[in-house]
Formats: sequence, C-alpha cells, structure tokens
Amino acid sequence: MATKLDQYRLLGRSGLRVSPLSLGAMTFGVGSGGSWGSSDEEAAAIVNTYVEAGGNFIDTANFYSMGRSEEVLAALIAPHRDSLVLSTKYTLTMKQGDPNASGNHRKNMIQSVEGSLRRLKTEAIDLFYLHKWDFRTGVDEVMRGLDDLVRAGKIHYAAISDTPAWQIARMQTIADLRGWAPLVALQIEYNLTERTGERDMMPMAEELGLGVCPYSPLGAGMLTGKYSRADMAPSGEIDFTSRKGQVIAGGRLTERNFDIADVVAEVAKELGCKPGHVAMAWAMRHRAVVSPLIGARTLEQFQDNLGALDVAFDDDQLRRLEEVSAIEKGVPHDNITSNAVPFMYGFVDVEWRDGAEPYGR
Repeated sequence: MATKLDQYRLLGRSGLRVSPLSLGAMTFGVGSGGSWGSSDEEAAAIVNTYVEAGGNFIDTANFYSMGRSEEVLAALIAPHRDSLVLSTKYTLTMKQGDPNASGNHRKNMIQSVEGSLRRLKTEAIDLFYLHKWDFRTGVDEVMRGLDDLVRAGKIHYAAISDTPAWQIARMQTIADLRGWAPLVALQIEYNLTERTGERDMMPMAEELGLGVCPYSPLGAGMLTGKYSRADMAPSGEIDFTSRKGQVIAGGRLTERNFDIADVVAEVAKELGCKPGHVAMAWAMRHRAVVSPLIGARTLEQFQDNLGALDVAFDDDQLRRLEEVSAIEKGVPHDNITSNAVPFMYGFVDVEWRDGAEPYGR
C-alpha cells in the first residue's frame, strides 16, 4: 500500500496518475468556516500542505457552496494548476426554479462545464463527474455529451458518482461499442460502516475500468471516535445545521456503527495511532479503490488524516475489522457462492482469472 502522497496510482483504465489520497474541497467557500466549513485561510493552508507533500488530486463540485468552493480553489491552485489533477461535478441545481439548471441532460452538462471553467479559471477540467443519477436522462445522451466535451477539449476524462451499477455498466458498454470516451472513475461512499458497495459497485468498477475514489472514508466522523453512545439520545434540542446534528439526522449513530467504531479504536490502540488512521487505511486497501477523499475542515484534521499512510495491519486486525463490519451480499451473490459452487466447476479445481479470487468469495 502507498505510504506517501507522491506514490501515484493509475486512475481506472486511464493513464492518469493520481495520489493515493485526494483532497476534497466540499468544505471550502463557506466564508467564516465554523463547525461545518473551512475559512479561506484554513483552505489555503490545507491546499498548500497537500501540494507540498506531493498530493496532486483535488476534488470539488459546482454545487459546493453554490460555486464558491470552485472560486476559492481557483486562486489556491493557480500556481500549481498544470501539475494538479482537478475534478468537479455537475447535476445538482445551480438555480432553483429552473428545471434545466439541474439534471444529467446535455443542456445542464454544457452550461455546468462552462460555469465551472469560469469559476476555476482554467482552460480544461481534468476529471468531470456526473454527480448523481437523475432517473430522467437517457444514458446515450449522457455519454455522447461527455464524449463531445472530451473532443472539444473542455474536459480530459469523464467520471460518475452515485449512480446504480446497472446504469453505469450500460453507459460504459455503449461508450466502448461506439468509440466514445469511457468513464474512468467512480465516487461512492465507502467505509467500514458502509460496505454495501461491495455487492455490485466495486466489482463493476474493477471489471469495467473505473477507479473508485470513495468519499466519507471516516463515516462522517463516526469512525474517528468523536461520538459516543450518549449522542444517540441527546438531551435538549438538536442543531441540525451543525455537523453533529447532520450526523444524527443521517441515522449514523446506531449500535452496529458503534460496535464497528469500538473495534476500530481497539486496533488503533494496538497500532499506536488514531482511529481515523485505521478507518482511512482500511478503505485504501480495497483493490478497486484508487484514492479516498480527505474532507478535512481544518489543517489539523487534514494533517491527522495523512497518518493513514503509515498504518500496516496484521492479519488478525484485518479479520476483526472485516467481521464486525460484514454485510449480507444478498441476491444473487449468496446463491452463486454457496454450496452450489462445486457443481459449477464439476467438482474440480479451476483457477480464478488473473489469480484473483472474485468479490463474492
């Protein structure tokens, strides 16, 4: 596993080289910062520290702070722009009440790219994500639009986030058959409290050449030890504008998640590191994962996250983390990895392709 930010990885089927941890800028551009966002001064310190340490992969979206994240980032990355891999996204509304200022369709795609290029003060976006699937736009329209943007030099690579696996598979297949630009990256939530992506999203990504760049590798802070079971039944009124209030509203404070956090804390104590290091390092291990996102609000939090690069698990620690966070694979995975397996191979040994055991095993 990578131990430095300048030990670069290839992003999916592309030849693009990116750091093993990427910098998420969702907290940028909220003015004074506070309990949720980063002040402009903190954002500058985070970006400078990341770049100085060899980091080259920075992620934002047009929707973050309604464009302010991109604007703040533009000034911070200007001295390093050519050496950075910059990603942004489109889909979510930039103008409430306008039905065509949101969604996955071509009109919003193009106007979103043009808006992001202006705010980021750059000639091209390195990696352009469809942010969320809108269930309205056809896959051929999306893929043709992304291919047109690549051919026009507006974006270098196309990517996707928070979309059903079967739709992504359709899109990638259409792109391959028609010679259009393929998708090279996938963003989904992935951490010890949220492993359901292992059912279909992760194996699909590896099979079809999408490098996974997980967001929320710390489970929205759940895996850092900052919350306790007492927070499950808070006294007094909850401030849902705070980070803690949002975690409570999101239903993350559950007995299962605290059980997972307890094992994370145990492993961290054994390794002499912090629970967040264990959680981040675990997310980095998955073979489909290329670069988990660091979403730090302060420089201290950011520097702390880098400690994950120094973590090395032993087999017993990995087993305990895997067992406490295990999920049911469901249909059809449980059936095709059950006692029916010998019948599929005629009761003889058949090697796995490339020597790698499939996800279902």
